[in-house]
Amino acid sequence: MSEKTVEMKGITKRFPNILANDHIDLELRRGEVCALLGENGAGKSTLMKILYGLYHADEGQILIRGQVVKIDSPRDAIACGIGMVHQHFALDEKLTAVENLILGTKQAKILVDMKGATSEVVDLSKKFGLEVDPDS
Repeated sequence: MSEKTVEMKGITKRFPNILANDHIDLELRRGEVCALLGENGAGKSTLMKILYGLYHADEGQILIRGQVVKIDSPRDAIACGIGMVHQHFALDEKLTAVENLILGTKQAKILVDMKGATSEVVDLSKKFGLEVDPDS
């Protein structure tokens, strides 16, 4: 059996007049593919937003490779190796494809190497067979 990579223990999240997550436990193991299923309003997105640092749990803890971590922001989640594909588009229409792709990455600092970022997007799009115009 492979090692646990992510554990969420006793996660509880309340909003005014709503108990979104009630002491939820979730374990993910290395190499595992997991589907989180449930009806609309069941708390799936809330749980994932807690894991990604967009929301904060009222109770419970998150462990990464057995170590308790505090995820206060997406930056913290990314540093733990956690990424999130949002259910709805989270792109800024005023930015180019490259600018949207580097948001939240290590490259997104005060001074950005746009030429290098553009080259990397072109290389990745070729590698994965995607048609991406970095300047669109």
